[in-house]
Amino acid sequence: MAWSEQRGPNSWRVRYEKDDGTLGSVNGFPKKKAADDYADSIKTDKRKGIWIDPSAGKLTLEEWSVDWLGALDVAANTESQYRSLLKHHILPRWGHTALSDITTSGVATWAKKVRARGYADATVSTMTKVLSMMLADATDDRLIPANPVRTRRRGQRRRTKRTERIWATPDQVVRVADNTAALVGPWAAALQITAAWTGARWGELCGLQRHNTHLDDAHVVIHPDNGALHEINGHFSLGPPKTAESARTITLPPFLVELLRHHLASHHSPFVFVTAENEHPRRSNFSRRAMRPAADGNQHLTDPTIPINPVKTGLTFHGFRHSHKTWLIEDNIPEIAQSRRLGHVLDDDIREAYSHSGPVLERRLIDALQQRWTTTITTTPINYLPSAWRAHTPPSLRVVS
Repeated sequence: MAWSEQRGPNSWRVRYEKDDGTLGSVNGFPKKKAADDYADSIKTDKRKGIWIDPSAGKLTLEEWSVDWLGALDVAANTESQYRSLLKHHILPRWGHTALSDITTSGVATWAKKVRARGYADATVSTMTKVLSMMLADATDDRLIPANPVRTRRRGQRRRTKRTERIWATPDQVVRVADNTAALVGPWAAALQITAAWTGARWGELCGLQRHNTHLDDAHVVIHPDNGALHEINGHFSLGPPKTAESARTITLPPFLVELLRHHLASHHSPFVFVTAENEHPRRSNFSRRAMRPAADGNQHLTDPTIPINPVKTGLTFHGFRHSHKTWLIEDNIPEIAQSRRLGHVLDDDIREAYSHSGPVLERRLIDALQQRWTTTITTTPINYLPSAWRAHTPPSLRVVS
């Protein structure tokens, strides 16, 4: 229901009933006809189901963020990232702005200024993405008519060339692991080699427990409820892996079965990968103490305890996952087997529904990974990896599906 009311000699307003039963108003009509026309448009839009209460957009972004955060259903580390971006970047600029007053050009100008202050393009893009998600949900909740923040609009050029992820050959992985064994210890090298030959993520491996490690059957299980270790604000907790598809069974090549047997015999923690102090490894510490010097070398140091030559500059722990994917492509492993092993979903819904990875294909994949290890370990000079890891894998350990 909507109607016009006279407020003065040359002033009319439109009154309308809100969804909660209270009355709203829109002022500023100089003539009755203009007010009547607007009241009629409200009635029409309500019948069509497209009407949006003009007062809803007066809600500030800070006020909306409370409801928005409360309704989030994402991984704990993702929510932590969103909250941090809101607190430190988005709300200081937009918190007191009404949703209806946020404009496309205003957001573009803000992003440009943030970038000019020295923030990385990826960081600025993530800030804008979070703001866009908030406004998209405000649109769905009929608080504003449309989301003013769109990605890749005309007149907004890509700032940087999309760079290819750094990956490593098996030889480079083993050399990095050898360096890591010298710098940090064999436990860290075992973590790196397992990452490269399984494609598992950091959190999936750090959260892997003994009861999900089935070496007699040559596989590990990434559990859907507690298959990943999350580190948020310095605190550890077990939770689901990154996506529903990430919960999976990963078959192990024979050499990795034996490597993990020796590794598990070295400690008594219920978790497979722990530090020499029997604690969860922290990703930032691991990067600083293991990954960076083991991959980049430490020649910049004046007198390092263990001199390390560079192997693959810029390689990250996640780069082991990219390496695994690259090896599978080079070995002509079909995409469906790649996606199942890495916990991905095929882009094509029909292919996803009708493609399957059977025992023959799984055996071919494992044989290819085993061959990569055998070739590498017999040709790559190594100094610090445990000799038991380098032993020849007996035929009895070959995986048969």
